[in-house]
Amino acid sequence: MEKTAPFQKTPGWLDWYENPSKPRFKVPPGAVDAHCHVFGPKDKFPYAPERKYTPCDASKEQLFALRDHLGFSRNVIVQATCHGADNRAMVDALHHAHGRARGVATVRRDISDADLHALHEAGVRGVRFNFVKRLVDFTPRDELIEIAGRIEKLGWHVVIYFEAVDLAELWDFFTALPTTIVVDHMGRPDVSKSVDGPQFERFIKFMTDNPNVWSKVSCPERLSVSGPPALNGELNAYRDVVTFARRIVETFPDRVLWGTDWPHPNLKNHMPDDGLLVDFIPHIAHTPELQRKLVVENPMRLYWPELC
Repeated sequence: MEKTAPFQKTPGWLDWYENPSKPRFKVPPGAVDAHCHVFGPKDKFPYAPERKYTPCDASKEQLFALRDHLGFSRNVIVQATCHGADNRAMVDALHHAHGRARGVATVRRDISDADLHALHEAGVRGVRFNFVKRLVDFTPRDELIEIAGRIEKLGWHVVIYFEAVDLAELWDFFTALPTTIVVDHMGRPDVSKSVDGPQFERFIKFMTDNPNVWSKVSCPERLSVSGPPALNGELNAYRDVVTFARRIVETFPDRVLWGTDWPHPNLKNHMPDDGLLVDFIPHIAHTPELQRKLVVENPMRLYWPELC
């Protein structure tokens, strides 16, 4: 794929929503936005030369302001592919979060033990392996297995991002990983198919057969095929995602996480109102107990176990 020009935002991709609404749903005290990003600012933290997209800047200050506006207490900041394995923007955000953020990094095989320990001290608790072919180039699996073995010693986990059609091909590799595994966005199911169909059943079996596998039930705006919410704020446009996410939450209540995915990279059709995304939570976790597990207990156990 042709690389974008330096610092020129990828054409057609939307900027994040500037004035999110105040959620109607009040998250429980101590809630964690367990999947979000920071981008740049490009003048201080340049984007990776090998990137396949160039986003708009999205700073730590803007992320923390959104956290407070939505009623969350903490963030998990995930390294995005546009920064490659240069984790400085993410680590800078962790350093300024006053203990209220943890990180998921991208690392290469040649990273030193000293640098891994420095990331740990900064608050990193996982590494991300991306298998979405339109976003990243292929990394040899033996390199990823080696990285997983090294970060296991630090008590970190592996975050995996893939698309549902590729799970069968990746199954054996994923089950060979020695750590806890967190799947981004339910493995991107095709929500136009049946929630009981073979594709999603494969993902349910993947989680059932492997008790070390967790899932984020996030990003209805990416998965929905019915378009953006109505102007009145009703979530009818995302209801094609609800049954998928609810099934995971109810089947695996102790292994689910939720996040905004702010600032929502790579979107072209519509940019979600983050307040409305928070209002998605009670539709997929319909009891106070499930809601607390989803946004408080589970992310705290995974990212702040010392406080549990």
